[in-house]
Amino acid sequence: MCCWWSVVKMSGHDQLVHCLCELTGLLWKLLLPLVFLCVLLIAVLVLLVLAVRLWLQSNRNARRARDNRPTVAFFHPYCNAGGGGERVLWCAIRSLQNRYADINIVVYTGDQGVTGPQIVDGAVRRFNIALPRPVHFVFLRHRLLVEPGLFPHFTLLGQSVGSIFLGWEALTEFVPDLYIDSMGYAFTLPLFRYLGGCSVGSYVHYPTVSTDMLSVVRERNPRFNNPDYVTNNLFLSAFKVVYYCLFALLYGMAGSCSDLIMVNSSWTLDHILSLWRAPNRTHVVYPPCDVSGFLDIPLEEDGDRKQHSIVSVGQFRPEKDHRLQIRAFKKVLDGRRAGGGGREALKLVLVGGCRNQEDEDRVLMLRGLCQELGVGEQVEFKLNVTFQELKSEMGGATIGLHTMWNEHFGIGVVECMAAGKVILAHKTGGPKLDIVVPFEGGQTGFLAEDEDSYAEAIERILAMTPASRLELRRNARQSVARFSDQEFDACFLAAMEPLMGTLER
Repeated sequence: MCCWWSVVKMSGHDQLVHCLCELTGLLWKLLLPLVFLCVLLIAVLVLLVLAVRLWLQSNRNARRARDNRPTVAFFHPYCNAGGGGERVLWCAIRSLQNRYADINIVVYTGDQGVTGPQIVDGAVRRFNIALPRPVHFVFLRHRLLVEPGLFPHFTLLGQSVGSIFLGWEALTEFVPDLYIDSMGYAFTLPLFRYLGGCSVGSYVHYPTVSTDMLSVVRERNPRFNNPDYVTNNLFLSAFKVVYYCLFALLYGMAGSCSDLIMVNSSWTLDHILSLWRAPNRTHVVYPPCDVSGFLDIPLEEDGDRKQHSIVSVGQFRPEKDHRLQIRAFKKVLDGRRAGGGGREALKLVLVGGCRNQEDEDRVLMLRGLCQELGVGEQVEFKLNVTFQELKSEMGGATIGLHTMWNEHFGIGVVECMAAGKVILAHKTGGPKLDIVVPFEGGQTGFLAEDEDSYAEAIERILAMTPASRLELRRNARQSVARFSDQEFDACFLAAMEPLMGTLER
């Protein structure tokens, strides 16, 4: 065992060399079983992965034997919700069905208590999107695993781990040829790629973690996802920074498994490039906004109105910050009462969808805030409205309001501009970088960032002459043609073409 030590033996050191030889031999005897065990476990794991992959591929082959058409599957557990992400889903499906007649479309959804036809009918009612052919739905039973309420702490990690289990349920229920994560569950991508043997793509609305989130924690700024008890504690803030950094590393590794990456805005692009590091596979595909659906709302001067309506369009989620809208509206009313100005009455209309009981409870709290601030009579809530009801509210409004910090894009912002409303959006994210930007040298809207600046902007808009408002509204409407359904179809299909070319037909 220790003959090799003879090379380094020196006079007077034989005893030391002997001890070292004995120690080396003892360590080798102890480590050898551990090394063997590790190699054995790795081999078993590899064989298990291969066995699972062969089993899943055999399921796909059996399905293809029955119906020799490739299948594109979308992972969208909340496909029956009424948000902008769902509009992207249905427009993407419609685009593929119009372009490729010989493919099947499957949607993995966690919506229980509804049928497939009811979900499709909901897309028509909410978004005015009719599909040319039926789609198949795989109803997942364990959507609870991705609900934020299940993870009061370490929510990002908990939801991501939960998405892996939900993705496994989806994969074992149906193995597609091409898998598209259209809702931001990046940790499902390696599952479908390496176990399912699928081509995988993703449409990213919002990075699960971002450098902006890290800066909020580092600077100890309170936000809806950074509560006071964290911002007030130096140790907890430091721990959360480390947690976010480690999570960002894992998120980037999962996202880099995607063969095709589509992002919805310049803001999202910057973050995904820094996290997923796949510039050659990443494309900006602006989400489809129903520009044409709002163009028939007439553009005319609004100087003879006895009441100006401020309309907000967005799901009742915490990040949409409806509290900021209500408080800014309260400031405007107080200012007009104190100054004796503003002969027109004002009302605020909050239009949006409720996904679950948590959203409905949030609406109740917002109603309570309105009563507390004394504006309950001037604030209306319109929940889960139809497309026609949405157009009606848009048509009667003067101002379109948006308050989400770092909104990834802002479909509601575009819709308000297409409807000819004066938009007032948050001075961050997609609205700042992509939407409320000068068009042919003209202004297209206003940006603000806190209660005071929102209230000041509302007063500035109402103080404009009707002719000036009309010019701005006309300019805004013309600027949003680049976000139309037709533009989305062209960009989405161009990005998808390399992946679709890999499908066997």
